[in-house]
Amino acid sequence: MQPELNNDYADFDVTPAPKPSRARRAARGCLTLLWEVVQTLVLAALIYFAVNALTVRVQVQGYSMRPTFRSGEFVLVYRLAYRFGEPHRGDIVIFHPSTFANAPRHSADEDYIKRIIGLPGEHVEIRGGAVYIDGKRLNEPYILEPPRYHGAWNVPTGKVFVLGDNRNNSTDSHILGPVAMDSIVGKAVLVYWPMDAWRILRPPAYEVAGSGNLK
Repeated sequence: MQPELNNDYADFDVTPAPKPSRARRAARGCLTLLWEVVQTLVLAALIYFAVNALTVRVQVQGYSMRPTFRSGEFVLVYRLAYRFGEPHRGDIVIFHPSTFANAPRHSADEDYIKRIIGLPGEHVEIRGGAVYIDGKRLNEPYILEPPRYHGAWNVPTGKVFVLGDNRNNSTDSHILGPVAMDSIVGKAVLVYWPMDAWRILRPPAYEVAGSGNLK
């Protein structure tokens, strides 16, 4: 015996829903596009603020860091390098020189870029065209020429001793004295412009050799 079919809804007229008008479809398309643009702008803003919180971009001016940098090169600086880590010999840093009483007057709105040579607690001596750290000679193949000045400094806790690679044309710690860590903007990590000068900045590997030199 065949089961009876439920025809309770047999008399209802089922018709497809009307298609939205062309104007309504266009409005929906505009809203979708607008939402995608808003999402893209918000994402771009978040990335921009994150990058600016972590880094700063500076342009090298002058010749105090020759031959490592050419005047006009753009450098990416990592702001948090020393918030979560310690300074290392050979790091290239950007700092505010205006905190020093004997800083040049024109430097009030300028930042300096130099290389860390002496670390907290070390004794730095410059004599005979060479740098000595705690009595050990520093091997520096990256400098333009040997320094023609001399002097000796003790690096206090919380400070570093910095020099320009162009030793005889640089306003640095041999004039200003050791630099306070809290005046350092960050560590230079990358040259990004011009494109043909693109490179990652890595500090030299300083190791104590058997001769008593620092490499």
